[in-house]
Amino acid sequence: MSSRFPGLSSIRLKGLALFLLALVAPPASASAADEPDLIFRRSTVFKWMSPNDKLATYGLDDPEVEGVACHFTVPEKGGFKGWLGLAEEVSDISLACRQVGPIKFKAKMEQGDDMFRQRRSLFFKKMQIVRGCDAKRNVLVYMVYSDKLIEGSPKNSTSTVPIMPWGPADASVQKCGEFFTQ
Repeated sequence: MSSRFPGLSSIRLKGLALFLLALVAPPASASAADEPDLIFRRSTVFKWMSPNDKLATYGLDDPEVEGVACHFTVPEKGGFKGWLGLAEEVSDISLACRQVGPIKFKAKMEQGDDMFRQRRSLFFKKMQIVRGCDAKRNVLVYMVYSDKLIEGSPKNSTSTVPIMPWGPADASVQKCGEFFTQ
């Protein structure tokens, strides 16, 4: 059977190949500084012929608030799907944020702005760390959660960072309420 449009099937195949390549290729990042630092990994489930399931702990600095660092631990699927980046990761993520130097706000922010986001499955799930301000107590509040396009996830973790002087040279303490808008 001949087609009325010769070469159409090769165009479809090329288009399909480009589409599949775009799905499998990792997303480009703005810079290496945007990526969290791997602190360590621990195996949790042994697998004979493929990589083990692991817990991985990462650290990152808040890009908008100097003097705050967060650490989070995420499960990483092993097996062949995990190795290829095709496994959907679970939503169990823990979070701890601390003051690591004098706190300086770099710009105005919205309550609940993303501090960091990372894909947790090939298509629909992502992990997000968002930040806010408890102006009454002058405390930064960080929350991590994962969302799924279809059903979401109630699993989350919260960490707070009271804004305090950092040594005798840091006598003035900024108020987070001056840098966050509702």
